[in-house]
Amino acid sequence: MSPHKTQTVAYVRVSSTDQNLHRQLESIGPVDRVFEEKVSGGSRTDRTALAECIRYVRDGDVVRVASMDRLARSLRDLRDIVDEIARKGATVVFVKEQQTYGRDAEDAMGQLMLNLLGAFAEFERSLIRERQAEGIRIAKAAGKYLGRAKKLTTEQVTEARELVATGVPKTVVARTLGVDRATLYRALAGTLSPPTAREDPGTTAPR
Repeated sequence: MSPHKTQTVAYVRVSSTDQNLHRQLESIGPVDRVFEEKVSGGSRTDRTALAECIRYVRDGDVVRVASMDRLARSLRDLRDIVDEIARKGATVVFVKEQQTYGRDAEDAMGQLMLNLLGAFAEFERSLIRERQAEGIRIAKAAGKYLGRAKKLTTEQVTEARELVATGVPKTVVARTLGVDRATLYRALAGTLSPPTAREDPGTTAPR
């Protein structure tokens, strides 16, 4: 039986079908195989590509991930997934954080860095959600939800994509930007052009 040929694979994930995986793949670089999925990282139940990736890797393989939040959305999941991969003899490389974890790198300092970086990423997502919720409360108190914008600016579309990527529900994003869900979905899909100078996206309906 021929020895196992070690491989380098990539795991990439975005939270919704209208997001692009290209940026992650570009940062990861060339690999032997790519496991990709467009699904929220909040639960592992529907993450079939992740499960397939873990089953696929063998001793000596390397799993490259663009950043920790692409692999897991909580510190507990992050540690569990990294441990599963490491137990198979494979190594996980996080490109953004410039960190490598595997069976041969389970020293105290390595585990400390994994916990610290994972906890920081989880805390950062919580802060984003808190700021988002506070912004919604302020906007509601100021009566800014009465109108509906016909179109979104390029900056608003970028902001919407970032919020969706952090796990903020699209319904909440639409309300925050003052548009209905259909308008937001079309904008995220790239079917809406930015408003002209005569179309003010911040205009609200008269009270």
